[in-house]
Amino acid sequence: MDNIRLILVLALAFVLMLIWQAWEADYGPRPAAPATQATGEPAATPAPTEGATPAVARTAPSGVPDVSATPAAPAAAPAETSPRVTVRTDVLTLEIDTRGGTIVSALLNRYAAESGSADRFHLLQPAGPHFFVAQSGLFANPDGIAPTHEMQFAASASEYVLADGLDTLTVDLTWKHETGVEVVKRYVLRRGSYDIELSHHVHNRSTAPWTGRDYRQLLRAEPPSTAKSQFMYTYTGGAAYSADEKFRKYTFAELGDGKLNRDATDGWVAMIQHYFLGASIPPRGSTEHYYGKRLGEHRYAIGHYSPAVTVAPGQSHEFEGSLFVGPKLQDQMNAAAPGLDLTRDYGWLAIIAQPMFLILSWIHTLVGNWGWTIIIFTILIKLVFYKLSETSYRSMANLRKLTPRIQALRDRYGDDKQRLNQAMMEIYQKEKINPLGGCLPILVQIPFFIALYWVLLESVELRQAPWILWIHDLSEKDPYFVLPLLMGVTMVVQQKLSPPPPDPMQAKIMMILPIVFTVFFAFFPAGLVLYWFVNNLLSIGQQWMITRAIEAGAK
Repeated sequence: MDNIRLILVLALAFVLMLIWQAWEADYGPRPAAPATQATGEPAATPAPTEGATPAVARTAPSGVPDVSATPAAPAAAPAETSPRVTVRTDVLTLEIDTRGGTIVSALLNRYAAESGSADRFHLLQPAGPHFFVAQSGLFANPDGIAPTHEMQFAASASEYVLADGLDTLTVDLTWKHETGVEVVKRYVLRRGSYDIELSHHVHNRSTAPWTGRDYRQLLRAEPPSTAKSQFMYTYTGGAAYSADEKFRKYTFAELGDGKLNRDATDGWVAMIQHYFLGASIPPRGSTEHYYGKRLGEHRYAIGHYSPAVTVAPGQSHEFEGSLFVGPKLQDQMNAAAPGLDLTRDYGWLAIIAQPMFLILSWIHTLVGNWGWTIIIFTILIKLVFYKLSETSYRSMANLRKLTPRIQALRDRYGDDKQRLNQAMMEIYQKEKINPLGGCLPILVQIPFFIALYWVLLESVELRQAPWILWIHDLSEKDPYFVLPLLMGVTMVVQQKLSPPPPDPMQAKIMMILPIVFTVFFAFFPAGLVLYWFVNNLLSIGQQWMITRAIEAGAK
């Protein structure tokens, strides 16, 4: 009976964890509406002045961009619109606004918006509730000769396409000043990659030194709460990484409160969501200032700016960096920047979840189907814990053998709990049975189940991944609830093989438990339910063999 209580306690703890996460998503602290300009009105172009500092960094040195003047949208709304440049590779379709060279749209060519849809997933977009753009620019003092994200650039073509047989596509946008200062904003895209090089090349052909800074920022609207299941909560918001503080999330409320406001080296900033992200990555070895701020109601920015650089007359300088715009593919994120793979948030069990994903990926390379991959992985997990499970099932089988004697004691002592417990302990000691013998195997396996939950929930590889028949997306719930029902049936069978509870109230609870878990799992990803179902089938087989052997020995 202690095993049954333990299972109930652990199940309740897991349910409470998921409910708490859902509650935080729906009712957690929200930022107050700021008293700023209306969302639809553009802000004025930053007016650089001597000693100007950004609102996000009061202690920052002079000459940095006034990001407080960043508009809520990437471009102003005059009658005339600035031309846009379309950039196509095998994995990305971008739209770059020539005003500021801002990436205002990014379609992921290999990812459908919805399962079975011909529309591609729209990660960056310039308007609507999912507004999300990537801005960048330069800021110079004292005379302001530099192209901010509000300045007009020129492009040599309106469309750039990565040609067959080529691996690299370069897009140059040019800004020139009458004094002779010229800036080339260069995007370099590569075949099969979501990592985009972004650099500002400053050519000082004037007669005076030029001093300025490079800044990059990701602007995003806080999306409406449209979670498909309260038990599938995922994080959407800001994140930052540095060599000293490592990975940290910043909610929209924290960005609005200016909680991100520090210098960092060898890091990045990002806006992340389920399966996808946009990240701005400074060059390695450079100490940059990271900031976060509120732009307007439900719109926020996270960004960084570089130290000031002076370019002598006749000289040039390149501000380097990159953008990662795409899915959370672990190998590509590892190559793009240290720590970027942490945006696949496996929680506090990442130390278990990371190896799990690597094993799953290896199996998938062999079988080519994520459904069969999960089944094979479940069998491997069962083999690893075979001896622990055997200990648990032997304990249950021995307790099952004593059920008639325990019931007789209960009938004899009635409500005298003290004498009943004493008599039960005497039987356990005489038969050399430890009623807690099955606890350790369960405790050991629970963290692996929770870790697998996060792996299946966070891995973009399983997004829209089909299995067989009606299961077209293992990352979504079973549309016909067949797997949850089958899982519930296996729980009933397991109960029949386990020692029945002598207490009537506990017996009623155990009868209801399969129904509760069936409803509970009906809203889980089909991949996780598939794992639990196969695990139950294997457990039933192992438990039946052990129980049969022990009962045969007793006879």
